[in-house]
Amino acid sequence: MKIQVRINEEGALRNQRHAFSNRFTLVSELLQNARRAGARLIRIDHDPQALILTVQDDGHGLDDFQKLLSFHESGWDADTCTQERPFGVGFSKCLYAASRCVVASGRRRVDIDTAAALAKALVEVEECSLDDAVTGTRVELHGVDLPDLAQRVEELCAGFPVPVWFNGEPLKRAMAEAHLATQASAIGAVHLAGTRDGRYTHDTWVFLQGFCVLRPAWSTREDVNVVHLDSRQFMARLPDRDRLIDEDVQRQRIDTEVKACWRRTLEIAKAELPPRHFIDTYYGVMRGWGHVDLLNDLGTLPAELCSLVSGYPVQVEHGERRHLTPVPTAPSREAIESGAVQLVALDDVGDDNAPRWMMARARGWLVFDWIGVHADHWVMRHVRFLEEEGQRVTPVGEKLRMALEGRWVWPTVILCEKVRLRVGDDETLVGDAGVCHDGNLYIPDGETTGAPVEQLSSFTDEHDQFLEADRDADRDALADLLRLLRAVDPVQTLDSLLQPLRLGKYPLLHGKTFQLTVGVGLAPGHTVDLVDHAAAGGGSHAGR
Repeated sequence: MKIQVRINEEGALRNQRHAFSNRFTLVSELLQNARRAGARLIRIDHDPQALILTVQDDGHGLDDFQKLLSFHESGWDADTCTQERPFGVGFSKCLYAASRCVVASGRRRVDIDTAAALAKALVEVEECSLDDAVTGTRVELHGVDLPDLAQRVEELCAGFPVPVWFNGEPLKRAMAEAHLATQASAIGAVHLAGTRDGRYTHDTWVFLQGFCVLRPAWSTREDVNVVHLDSRQFMARLPDRDRLIDEDVQRQRIDTEVKACWRRTLEIAKAELPPRHFIDTYYGVMRGWGHVDLLNDLGTLPAELCSLVSGYPVQVEHGERRHLTPVPTAPSREAIESGAVQLVALDDVGDDNAPRWMMARARGWLVFDWIGVHADHWVMRHVRFLEEEGQRVTPVGEKLRMALEGRWVWPTVILCEKVRLRVGDDETLVGDAGVCHDGNLYIPDGETTGAPVEQLSSFTDEHDQFLEADRDADRDALADLLRLLRAVDPVQTLDSLLQPLRLGKYPLLHGKTFQLTVGVGLAPGHTVDLVDHAAAGGGSHAGR
């Protein structure tokens, strides 16, 4: 027994109406046919109330009307078949989308009842008078439901190479190759956004034979890269032809070629521009598209890689560094190599590296974004990676230690005259700001705020929620504690300590007078005596 492939023609004709997923495919197919026919202008007229769509071109016309009803036979010449590999299914969409198709070309026309045609009825080709002759081809579709065509047609034709008029108005076709500055590449013509001002993007619209086959999930059509693919190398997926075959593989290939185009563009700019101008304009491009090695032989650095610790370093989620200020001009290579300027690398502020940040702040070292240069760049030999160096914190002139009972943090507060920091072989004294280390807050005389609690914690919970109220409460608690510990008026100090206790809510204490005696030493006790004997019926004493 032998078997072979067979085709149920009736089933194939019946089911193909469900193959097309995009109602606008019939418009793109008619435009594509007009382009292949050598059209220099295409006119689309649409009457949504009458459900009539007309597409007319000035191409070389239709020589064989049988091609309209021959499925999977392209009918194009050998050169077109080689260049574009047409599938021969384009006009079939019209048969499924319309109730009637009227096609005229030269002095011939055909009026197709689509239901009869799909039932394989014979269709007569009529001869027209000279007065009714059509230059090129006109396709008139009746019963076509395209209610959104007026809103979609501009985008549909955005990259189409042939001028298109819709209801008497020309379409802009802003992404057509003729309207863009492009460069030749191994995959086709490539337009890069930002070649003059460096405002690059990774958003790329890709066109094949004039229609978009690949685009970002969201982007505008302004300031994007545009690629017009070589149709000899790429194929779109049937039936709608709005996606590439092997899209994931082709996407990587396209990105690789866009990157290569940027490389060529940057090499030309580097040869033509002064180093500072080149870097100021194109550093973002070099970093964004992976070409930072072009900086390796330049003595100038991008200024945005160097920042001064201008504020108080605190923990902030997601890498935001508000305590840093980029320098207006990057230090020279001579200043860096001579040691006049020290570049350091630091991780985000945490309770484990705050002393290193405070050392950089005290010494005026520049925090360097080393990821922004190539590993072989000359500057890498002069960057200190402070996370790899030991650190030590000691109080100078320690006065006392006390636990801060906050909402979110419970550190030990160490009051002292100054804080001595040691990082690697460098040592410095800090007297104007607190330093967090090993769960302790070292508070010198010059620190009066509650900011050091933010060096201890980011106040972010396990759900990545910022606890602003807890942060503010703990800042206030530390600031209040410092005021109390440094207070010089004993009555004011005691009153401040008693206020949070709200003693008035205890009736037993109402109207009573007490005598409080506080001891001395590192952990002093106290005694309390009731001195209002008349009200108390005798004296009493308590102490600890």
